[in-house]
Amino acid sequence: MTVVVKIGGARAVDPEGALADVAALVEDGEDVVLTHGGSTAVDETLEELGEEPTYVETPGGVVGRFTDEDTMDVFKMVMPGKLNTDLVESLHNEGVDAVGLSGTDGKLLEGKRKSAVRVEEDGKKKIKRGDHSGTIESVNADLLETMLAGGYTPVVSVPVLGREKEGGYTAVNADADRAAAAVAGALEADLVVLTDVSGIYEDPDDESTKIESASTPTEFDAVKDAAEGFMTKKVMAAEEALEGGAASVIVATANADEPITAALAGEGTTLEPGVLADATDVETEATR
Repeated sequence: MTVVVKIGGARAVDPEGALADVAALVEDGEDVVLTHGGSTAVDETLEELGEEPTYVETPGGVVGRFTDEDTMDVFKMVMPGKLNTDLVESLHNEGVDAVGLSGTDGKLLEGKRKSAVRVEEDGKKKIKRGDHSGTIESVNADLLETMLAGGYTPVVSVPVLGREKEGGYTAVNADADRAAAAVAGALEADLVVLTDVSGIYEDPDDESTKIESASTPTEFDAVKDAAEGFMTKKVMAAEEALEGGAASVIVATANADEPITAALAGEGTTLEPGVLADATDVETEATR
């Protein structure tokens, strides 16, 4: 079994239990790829440098980061520089042979650079240029599989390698949940998304309404309807992971003694490949 684990970068997420759990899984012979976020640390670093993080809203109502050149420099410094190195260091202290990788290493994560985005400001639609972002289109699974076969545990972070229209590459930002989804799909792995809540709730303010699992398109529709705020992007990433070939996706809390093991045992919200609508079923429904 291969497990891709994504540790969220929110301030409320404590990675200590997850790192010990990675060590236990590796000791038991499981292949683990660790990925991580870090937007909170990026924002804090920007503020320390006297810069304000910039967030924009698309005409469709999705709020995301606008990554200009200066912000991209901070991403390079914080994500593969500090956060990734800290996680690799911690895993070595747990007895794990960890190797830190950014998406630019060996063309691990690659896609087209998006240098301009459509935004809505004061009720007006505009084009904002100078963005350094991209959508992942390919994963160098061979690189990860070679490392796993050699007994190493990859620790993966953005940035990714963005192809320019005129040729060449630029390091660009990409959503960490979607990066984890791309990796899990390429490896046909189980994806465990660790965050600061215990799963996806029907009522975002009531943990007792946690959705245990979804295995049909109808059940997945209920999950998508329930997801709000930051959870919306995680559900979108989960769908991409399953479409890409992931065995399952579990959204669960990081703040537990054995969060990965618990998630794989059913703690959290488990999404199975059956949630994807079959193309034949969609065509049949359309002709009724």
